[in-house]
Amino acid sequence: MFSLFSAYPTFMIFLGVAIAMVITMVLMPAWIRFLKTSHIGQQVRADGPQSHLVKQGTPTMGGVIMLIAVIVFTLLASVGAPTAELWLLLGATVATGILGLIDDASKVAHERSLGLTPKAKLIGQFLIAAVFVLVAVNLLDIKPTVEIPFVATLDLGVLTTVVPVGDGIAIPWLYLIYCLILLVGLCNAVNLTDGLDGLAAGTVMVVMLVMAAIAFRAGVLEPALFAGALAGACIGFLWFNSHPADIFMGDTGSLALGMALGCLAVVTKTEFVVIIIGGLFVAEALSVMIQVFYYKKTKKRIFLMAPLHHHFEKKGWSETKVVVRFWIVSGMLAACGFVLYFATTLGA
Repeated sequence: MFSLFSAYPTFMIFLGVAIAMVITMVLMPAWIRFLKTSHIGQQVRADGPQSHLVKQGTPTMGGVIMLIAVIVFTLLASVGAPTAELWLLLGATVATGILGLIDDASKVAHERSLGLTPKAKLIGQFLIAAVFVLVAVNLLDIKPTVEIPFVATLDLGVLTTVVPVGDGIAIPWLYLIYCLILLVGLCNAVNLTDGLDGLAAGTVMVVMLVMAAIAFRAGVLEPALFAGALAGACIGFLWFNSHPADIFMGDTGSLALGMALGCLAVVTKTEFVVIIIGGLFVAEALSVMIQVFYYKKTKKRIFLMAPLHHHFEKKGWSETKVVVRFWIVSGMLAACGFVLYFATTLGA
């Protein structure tokens, strides 16, 4: 347990937001200069909106600095004794960030908008998610249950038979399967959301602030500090990523942030509520899935372009209007999720 954190938990969470923000803002200019001199820039997809072609060559991999800011603050705040819970959260987030970094580096090296193959990225994400969930359940005593507000608690433990358990049910290995889908799904959903200047950073910032509040409410203080630091890193990054962006976070940042959100949901036991809190990311991912499925069946498109933010761009909305309105929607969904969580834990 953190010494300062034990005495002043709320102060430390706000401090995490502020310091991670400052570290990101201080280090980012030098990182941008290095990327520019090294000619490391974004490769824009050829079939995307024509207005995005001007972004070709904009420095990418800004997620590297964001992760450094989070790691530095959380480890310093732990006064040399980070808990196993914090190590696990950091490990899964950084491992996914490294996977994204390899993907970004591949894009730059081959000068194309596609890096690692989708299969390779999915295998890496599933491996990281599986290790996280198995360690969380077996070593950190995270209960293999999914709590559905006002309905029931589903015990999805590793039993050998299907048996009723109170108001819920117990199904062999279903918790692991559910969490794998959740973590990998959020990982890719945030990645898909990272398509406009400031969109992913702004929406993740809002969601992480809510996750910090939930973790604080649940009494898991280290994850609250971790979530606050992630929110602060997003705020600092937004200074440079606002339209027109000086740098993009790349898959290094977006994949890591998505995995961090899923891991926080497991630790705070909000594996169901996080679908509402991160509802914007879910909508972005669903728009792609629906578009692909419908096109394969009918050779027609439901959306003018997927993911969803590009659909509104095609409808004539400016990039800034899409981003700000998506921030608002994300904030509303995150607030609804928090209220739902708070209502179900009232008196606990």
